[in-house]
Amino acid sequence: MIFTKYGNAFRWIIIIASFVIVSLILWKTYEFFQHFKEEERTKMENWSFAQSDLLKTDNLNGNIGDLPLKVITSNKTTPMIKVNIDGSFDFNNIREDKAKDSAYIKKLISNFEKENTPIDVKIDGKLISTIYYGNSPLLNKLKYYPLALLLIVVLFGAVIFFFYSSNKNATQNKLWSGMAKETAHQIGTPLSSLIGWTEILKSEHVNPDYIAEIEKDVDRLQTITERFSKIGSLPTLETTDIIKETIDSYDYLKTRSSNLIDFEIITPEGDIPVKLNKQLYSWTIENLVKNAIDAMKGRGKLLVEISQLENNVKVSITDTGKGISKKDFNKIFTPGYTTKKRGWGLGLSLTRRIIEDFHDGKIKVLQSQKEKGTTIQISLKRAPNYV
Repeated sequence: MIFTKYGNAFRWIIIIASFVIVSLILWKTYEFFQHFKEEERTKMENWSFAQSDLLKTDNLNGNIGDLPLKVITSNKTTPMIKVNIDGSFDFNNIREDKAKDSAYIKKLISNFEKENTPIDVKIDGKLISTIYYGNSPLLNKLKYYPLALLLIVVLFGAVIFFFYSSNKNATQNKLWSGMAKETAHQIGTPLSSLIGWTEILKSEHVNPDYIAEIEKDVDRLQTITERFSKIGSLPTLETTDIIKETIDSYDYLKTRSSNLIDFEIITPEGDIPVKLNKQLYSWTIENLVKNAIDAMKGRGKLLVEISQLENNVKVSITDTGKGISKKDFNKIFTPGYTTKKRGWGLGLSLTRRIIEDFHDGKIKVLQSQKEKGTTIQISLKRAPNYV
């Protein structure tokens, strides 16, 4: 209960703490990099002093001490180029085949000068040579460490986000299933009574027309109960002609809609076999058609068109309503999103669940223009065999 109540505050604390920790790690890494860079410069300065001592001793024809030689030979990693006053070059930790390319050497000197300030080698105040040096392999690797760290943090954050998102979706799916099953159960009880009362009315010789209308509504309630029962669990799919199922749902809605709406349906000849759950598919068509009618405010043209490719079937519902802005194309399928004053925002989210989760299809807003209309398209796979 405490975590639920203060969950948002805890999340912000974790985010801020993570940001502070990452910032400290990056700052300390930068400090370490600079410290290591200073140590390398000190090493190169010592190398230049040893070079000066070596040249002095050589000019005086004296004995060379062990220390200058030891310092000069100690550099095993830092790449460097010593440019002498006469224009000649000396190299250290540079590939011999590359060292013979003067253009490459000039480019390398330019790069070294950008990385580190050159060091002058002087004897008695007179410039003898200039040392250009680059970063050692270890320093170059360390330079990319913060980027690697950031990448790890981003990947870790992505894993947490997807885990949280998946967990949230799983919770929502359980809620959907529970509510759907409970709704089916609640409707089932009075529905059974209505069926019983209908039989009693028949025995009482009530006007058959009245009985027929009551039976239509009872059948409709049974269909609704089956829909909620199936959406609360994994439904069974059967190979069915999608044209027939679409026309049946279309005709049902056409007879119960305003005469101010111009209905039209375009279908190819023959049958198109698709693995469907009839009750849930008809629910999908009804939801899309009702939304289209609402978007047109009961007046306009509604077109249902079925087309087929080699392995796919496309069902498009086009209206001449108010349209949808492009930024809301995906948002309209989110549970709770609605533009209606009294809407719950569940119809299109149920439709996506039916098509994508249960039928392994796709549903999307194909195109829409403000005050001109919208086309929503369903894509389903053709069944391999149809008997």
